[in-house]
Amino acid sequence: MSKKPPLQTSSHYSTFGDQLPDFIPAYEPCLDGNEEEYVRDAVRSTWISYAGSYCDRLETDFAAFCGTDFALPTSSGTAALHLILAALDIGAGDEVIVPALTFVACANAVVYTGAKPVIADVDPITWNIRPDEVERLITAKTRAIMPVHLYGHPAPMNEIDAIVKAHDIIVVEDAAEAHGASINGCRTGALGRIAAFSLMGNKIVTAGEGGMVTSNDAALMDRCRLLRDNAMAHDRRYWHDEVGYNYRMTNLQAAVAVAQLERVDFFIERKREIARLYDFHLNAVPGVQGPVELAGCTNVYWMYSLLLDAEYPLTRDELMMELGQRNVDTRPFFHPLDTLPMYASAEPVPVAMDLSQRGISLPSSPKLTDEQVCYICEVIRAVSPN
Repeated sequence: MSKKPPLQTSSHYSTFGDQLPDFIPAYEPCLDGNEEEYVRDAVRSTWISYAGSYCDRLETDFAAFCGTDFALPTSSGTAALHLILAALDIGAGDEVIVPALTFVACANAVVYTGAKPVIADVDPITWNIRPDEVERLITAKTRAIMPVHLYGHPAPMNEIDAIVKAHDIIVVEDAAEAHGASINGCRTGALGRIAAFSLMGNKIVTAGEGGMVTSNDAALMDRCRLLRDNAMAHDRRYWHDEVGYNYRMTNLQAAVAVAQLERVDFFIERKREIARLYDFHLNAVPGVQGPVELAGCTNVYWMYSLLLDAEYPLTRDELMMELGQRNVDTRPFFHPLDTLPMYASAEPVPVAMDLSQRGISLPSSPKLTDEQVCYICEVIRAVSPN
């Protein structure tokens, strides 16, 4: 229900004149590099399954990008998270602390192992997991913390590291949305003991679908590789002495990802340019609060996300409807995990609840033009009472 009577907006937006622009998606992958050439090459090689030169190259290139010793392709970001937790032997009776405001895959991966996700509230400024909440929720059953670098801003890894060292707890980064984000020059994927990325079609680096595991821990990565390949013995074909998974990426997908990595610096810089343009045009709009970039951090703005407060004349859902009517696709913030039926909890997460009701993600693809960004901002600024 609207908090105020329906409002009118201007029917004319100067960027595109009297005509509505073509549909502006919330995200669109950039596939105008070597993606097609490399996929054709993979097809011609006949190595289209998990073995192939592009799978090998992706491991090397992705590790170099993150600054880690190792990287391992997987079938999805969710598979990467589950694989990590399984490799760590996390299971029934264990607890893993996850942020309340995140995509559901984080909690799901914990449940796949038989462990329990423990939901922590988030910071009202960065929207990431709060270290004080992490410390409060640690018990004798806590095996791991799963900080998420939400919407591209790194989580407070230094503070979390200080906490876990006192408790002998593992940090598993969920970097699905934060390829190239960093703290003091150290990129995501290298900020915890092990990390998971998503390469879904709407991510900064995509393979269409897929994921990555990164780490400097050779033994742990060997364990991930074994479990990823149905736990088949390296020295005895078709011999399996434990339950594993088929979480491999195909050579075709890897070919796309390799081409994407060749241009990842451009993608990140363009996304940061788009964020600066959004900031410039929306900074003075009452009731609109854009994303932050804390000192020492690099935000890659996977999604340019903002909050609306009472000063803005529309609710979040009303603004989404207004933008949708003008061919602009948007996304709401994630629902807090504890509001989902399978993760219902008596433990309140008031910050996550507030953010989820006020947050909106604007189109954020590197393919956005400056004119499209200006048009979106014009719609947001033009809202006015009757």
